[in-house]
Amino acid sequence: MFFLQELKEGMLIAFQAIRANKMRSVLTTLGIIIGIVAVTVMATAIDGLDKAFEKSAKAFGTDILYVQKFPWVSNEDWSLIRNRPDIKPQYVDVIERQAKLSAAAAPVVARRTTVKNGTFLFEDAIVTGTTHSYNEASGNTNIDGRFFTAEESDRARLVCVIGATVGEKLFPTGDPVGQTILIAGAPYQVLGVYEKQGGLWGRFTSDNRVFIPFDAFQSRFGSRRWVTINVKVADIGEMENAKLELEGIMRKVRRIEPGKANNFNINAQEILTQTFGRFTMVVGAIGLVITGLSLIVGGIGIMNIMFVSVTERTKEIGIRKAIGARKRTILMQFLIEAAALCLIGGMIGLSISFILVQVVSNVFELEASMPAIVVFIAIVVSLVVGVISGFLPAFRAAKMDPVEALRYE
Repeated sequence: MFFLQELKEGMLIAFQAIRANKMRSVLTTLGIIIGIVAVTVMATAIDGLDKAFEKSAKAFGTDILYVQKFPWVSNEDWSLIRNRPDIKPQYVDVIERQAKLSAAAAPVVARRTTVKNGTFLFEDAIVTGTTHSYNEASGNTNIDGRFFTAEESDRARLVCVIGATVGEKLFPTGDPVGQTILIAGAPYQVLGVYEKQGGLWGRFTSDNRVFIPFDAFQSRFGSRRWVTINVKVADIGEMENAKLELEGIMRKVRRIEPGKANNFNINAQEILTQTFGRFTMVVGAIGLVITGLSLIVGGIGIMNIMFVSVTERTKEIGIRKAIGARKRTILMQFLIEAAALCLIGGMIGLSISFILVQVVSNVFELEASMPAIVVFIAIVVSLVVGVISGFLPAFRAAKMDPVEALRYE
């Protein structure tokens, strides 16, 4: 009970001291504020990026392999891989005949252009040429309507399937299915609309894409385009074996001699996941360094001000000791003051962070929200820094001789 009374008294005195020096207290906590803002905004941004990346990664499909001319991530010299021969759409027939571990394969080629529906237009649509097998050989199969058939694909019919963002832009009030849109001046009937995927600004998903038959694409935009072959693995547990099988087929069709390096790449979602994981680790480490430096600077500032405060209140300390205050009481008083200063800084930092998180979420279209655990850690860190920073000044105050303290002018 006596301890609680001491604690209450210490808190009252500490907050009176802080209130008496408002400007000094706020300036003292700047380091803590910056540190808390850095760690909370960084943690929240990484959390938002993780969520966006997960959505985008689903678009690639965990069971889809991509046969492409270039690797998604590489440390190789660009001069060694830039002259590789192009991937040809004819390889799809060979893969479908020979691959035993694959369920479907489809060629994919794309270019950016403007698509229209009357006065509505979408200027940055990615028109994608592919075959009827694409819907099975992709990471998104949820569609309102249907994909084009083998007959429509083989005969290069002027039909299309659009992404959710394209549908929202061209048909803000109506159902796109069955309607007609203009692609490079030619009318295409909309057969279906993919569900919205979101993710990293929709750039790696179906959201801003328009899918048309492969031959229709080539007749409209030409055949000199980089081709990707999407291959769906029949059993996700056989991913590695399917990749090795596909590599063997590609080496044979490209007539690559044994011992020579591949002149193509087989990319998969796993590559992006590993690379993104390394990126977030680096960003997180940088954030921790910045936070650590800010908290050290802030802690030194708190310690310095607390030494000044102890010196200014030497006579007060002497009076309190003379009337019976114990060392523990004096120590607790100044520790509470230091912890309160840091806690105030932490709360101000959290308030700023909440505002910044909302701005970041709106500007970069991230589903960022500050996790409760981050708020808890920020508060605990603030209190710990306050106690550590205030210990030496508080210990000095507690050790003062009351007679010498009373003589201090």
